[in-house]
Amino acid sequence: MDFVNGYHDHCHCLLSLGIDQTMSKVMQLIKGESSFWINKNNLCKRKFEWQNEYFAVSVSESMLDRVRNYIRNQEEHHRKKTFQEEYAALMKKYHFG
Repeated sequence: MDFVNGYHDHCHCLLSLGIDQTMSKVMQLIKGESSFWINKNNLCKRKFEWQNEYFAVSVSESMLDRVRNYIRNQEEHHRKKTFQEEYAALMKKYHFG
């Protein structure tokens, strides 16, 4: 795990996968362990659960500082654009879905 931050309704993680790791397995571990910890420590009024979906993209090493800054500044970033607006723009820009 390189860098983590989020906003009200989502979380961004910058991580590097080992040669024997898959994104699916890493996400299963992150979601499972964090849900367990949040619920064990009673941080929510109801049982905490992640949604089933996640969105992952690869970034080049030359972009790491830029991605870290983007993740670091989530609160400022989302004053200008909602997560839904940002997600729709990414889908369109990279021709997903």
